[in-house]
Amino acid sequence: MRRFREWKERILGWFSNDIGIDLGTANTLVYVKGRGIVINEPSIVAMNQKTGQVVAVGQQAKDMLGRTPAHIVAVQPVIDGVISDFEVTSEMLSYLINKAQEGHTKLLGPRVAIGVPSGITSVEVRAVRDAARAAGAREVHIIEEPLAAAIGIELPVHEPRGHMIIDIGGGTTDVGVVSLGGLVNSRNIRIAGDRFNADIVAHTRNEFKILIGEKTSEEIKMQLANVAPGRDRLETLARGRDLVTGLPREIVVSDQDVRNAIGHSVEELVESIKEVLETTPPELLADIMQRGIYLAGGGALIRGLPEFLTAALGVPVVVAPDPLTAVVRGTSVILEDLNLYREALLKNDDEFVPTE
Repeated sequence: MRRFREWKERILGWFSNDIGIDLGTANTLVYVKGRGIVINEPSIVAMNQKTGQVVAVGQQAKDMLGRTPAHIVAVQPVIDGVISDFEVTSEMLSYLINKAQEGHTKLLGPRVAIGVPSGITSVEVRAVRDAARAAGAREVHIIEEPLAAAIGIELPVHEPRGHMIIDIGGGTTDVGVVSLGGLVNSRNIRIAGDRFNADIVAHTRNEFKILIGEKTSEEIKMQLANVAPGRDRLETLARGRDLVTGLPREIVVSDQDVRNAIGHSVEELVESIKEVLETTPPELLADIMQRGIYLAGGGALIRGLPEFLTAALGVPVVVAPDPLTAVVRGTSVILEDLNLYREALLKNDDEFVPTE
């Protein structure tokens, strides 16, 4: 049975593309077999409410945020890592899959592997699967992001040893303990990049009496976010609306301001990670203490975060190689050898898996 399936997949592979997708709240990355990562764009769709048509997807749609007329709305179809608008998500996936295959279209629809947050419900899994099929996928495989990230950074996930990975994305942070090819313990935490952006907006409103937009807060975070105080003071200019006069105003924001803004959320994140460690089997904890914890996702790039987590958890924390692409690289490895990772994939309740 296994040999037949391998031959079948190899023959179908001649007539279709293999595509890996990291379906994130903030950004979606797309990998195509033989070409690498071909798309890295924001998970945003601009819709014309009068006609119901898609105006722009990805970076073009993000550039429209806060700058559109009333009848054009920029929508985030993926909220906290799960689909909030099925039709818009299907449109976005269709656009991304078609763009990834431009000039390389094959006879059959592509075989797609998608990374999703850990612990999502079977209904949410079905929504992701159906959205990908509606976008033209011939075959859809879904894997939880902590496991995909562990595979992507080449951890020996099939060994009987524990590995812990923290994937800090845009909408959620996934904490997972991996052993023997599966997730032994995991938790999905709704504290991540978007929460930090909101903290910065709230801080500037309370401290400076100025209202800034989400795009501005994200730029401030990327330039100044630093959990540990550095020797050099970092500053940037921020422009927004004065809440007292209602007129435009410019202020100087420092790394200390950002640290004060996101400090409470970072502490909450640490407490959630501690709860995962507290419920992890002691043998796996011993492995984690020996090998350390790996950080992936965009949040891993926050200055001083590995050192801060190391001090707070008492376990060495290191940033994974190329943390932004860890999940999508994991989906690419899975597509290379589906039989090896088949047990790690999420299944529908009604999905029949043949026995060997």
